[in-house]
Amino acid sequence: MLDEQLRTIREVRVRDPRAIAAAAAMRRRRPFVGPAGRLLIIAADHPARGSLAAGDRPLAMASRSDLLDRIMVAVARPGVDGVLGTADVLEDLLLLGALDGKIALGSMNRGGLQGSSFEMDDRFTGYTARGIDAAHFDGGKMLLRIDPGDPATAATLHACGAAVTALAEYGLIAMIEPFMVTRTSQQRSNDLSADAVIRAIAIASGLGTTSAYSWLKIPVVDEMERVSESFTLPAVLLGGDLGARPDEMLARWQRALMLPNVFGLVVGRNLLYPPGDDVAAAVDTAVSLL
Repeated sequence: MLDEQLRTIREVRVRDPRAIAAAAAMRRRRPFVGPAGRLLIIAADHPARGSLAAGDRPLAMASRSDLLDRIMVAVARPGVDGVLGTADVLEDLLLLGALDGKIALGSMNRGGLQGSSFEMDDRFTGYTARGIDAAHFDGGKMLLRIDPGDPATAATLHACGAAVTALAEYGLIAMIEPFMVTRTSQQRSNDLSADAVIRAIAIASGLGTTSAYSWLKIPVVDEMERVSESFTLPAVLLGGDLGARPDEMLARWQRALMLPNVFGLVVGRNLLYPPGDDVAAAVDTAVSLL
């Protein structure tokens, strides 16, 4: 990030906040799925849930200028279609001109803060369908974690169903990221067995008064062929954890991308904070899988 760009963002936010809406109105838009029928979207909504870690760096996302710099490098690479983020991130990118001709997805529920006692009460503290439409964005993403043993799940289900309905009324994409959650005495974790992913997908697919604009954002797990048979909605793959074997994870992505109802990737930390810190190279590798 250049100092001049940071000064521009700060000056606008202090002296001319209406310029953000003006920049959104002037943004050049594009079809959600282009001629190639593939998508690569950079996910940048982790900080709003208090999740700042990437790999072995617990505060990797603590520097906003560094995060924006990495996003701008990623979005500028050929084959990258857009960004998923909360209002603070997307509006900084609008002011920098980085979203022109790109997809912009607003992150809607970030209230279930990572590690909190109320993590399953995943309230909609971010974008609303009306706000996404007013910003001339392309859709909204919601996280749906389902813990059968936690009553807070019911409120999250209800809110996600209402969001799917509201987005459809504006003709906007609803991207749903569903997980079944298991609990121990110490922590909660997403159940990444094929059976659990299929169950979560079944619940997510039925949300709202119409599924016409619904997409799924799903993990890559074992038995992906069987998982893909459980839905007809279009899907994208979430990044997952590359861990100590990134080549193995990339191979799993590539195999899953061959499934007929999988149309791309929505990846955040694995591309923005890759091993070796070469964002451009990591993005180019992901593009090559498509």
